[in-house]
Order: sequence, then C-alpha cells, then structure tokens
Amino acid sequence: MADIPDDFGERLIAFLPNLRRFAISLCRAPDTADDLVQLACERAIANASSFEPGTRFDAWMFRILRNLWIDQLRRDRTAGPKDDIGLYEGSLAGDAGTTPEHRLLLGEVWTAIGRLPEEQREVLLLVCVEELSYREAAGILGIPIGTVMSRLARARANIATATGINVPAGRSSAQDKVKIDD
Repeated sequence: MADIPDDFGERLIAFLPNLRRFAISLCRAPDTADDLVQLACERAIANASSFEPGTRFDAWMFRILRNLWIDQLRRDRTAGPKDDIGLYEGSLAGDAGTTPEHRLLLGEVWTAIGRLPEEQREVLLLVCVEELSYREAAGILGIPIGTVMSRLARARANIATATGINVPAGRSSAQDKVKIDD
C-alpha cells in the first residue's frame, strides 16, 4: 500500500473550486453539487493511500466525482424522479464592468451548455474549462480520444447554433491537434 502524500490535504482543499464547478456541470444544482463534492472528498481521504504520486491529482479527483455521480444516477433511477431545483446561475452575476449584452450572451451560452447531452457537457467542461488534454479527459471518462474529440466538436457546434454564433469552417483543427498531445 502506498504512503499518503504529505501535501494531500492541501491539494484537496486547493482543488475544491474546480471540483465544485465540475459537479455543478454534471448535476446542474448547486446543493446537489455540494453534496457530491463532499462525498468525493470523503472518498478521496478514505482512499488517499491509493493515489499514486507523480500522477495527475485533478484527473484522479474528477474520476472519483464522476463515478459517484454515475452511482447516484443509478440509485435515482430506481428511487424515482426528484424535483430539479434549477440551473446554477451564480456565474451570470458578472462584475461591474460587464455590459448587459455580455451578460445576456453569457446567459444564452450557459443555457445552451445546460441543454447539451450529459456526455457532451462533461467533455466540454473537462477540456475547455478545466483545461485537461483530450487524453486526460478520455482517461477520466473511460472513452477513446476520438470520442472526446467528436463529442467536443458536437458540443461546440450545438452551443454555436443555440446562441447564433457563427464559427468559421476549419477553425478548430490546428488547436485540437495541439490539445491531443498534451
């Protein structure tokens, strides 16, 4: 059994905002996301000795959180439907310098992200928000890199269509190639 890294607690605490953001993207409810993050932290602490030093802590935590979310979805299916408490809208507040037009567009984008199929939303947030490489996202989700790429492309296209954003053809190919090798 491996030793627990000395900085494990500090890393976990520093990673909480990222973990919460990912949890909100999965369940779309801040209260449920907070519960999910707490469970993920409990699971990580209980299994801290299984974390391999030299590997990505963020990928390990995202995998724990995602597996807990999948387990919860399975339990909920057998328990019956629950009331949805709505989409997280805390990111729409913006700062004082944000124009109303920017806030409106941000609201439209957030709504479009919320309407994406779960598998597209997961990939979009892991790659674009959490800045993981395609390979890392594929490892967390347990899918091939090509599937990550196609889901991300569909997510981007769906958001562009929903918000009326025109994307030039062929724009993302050079960026995507760089992201794969990370």
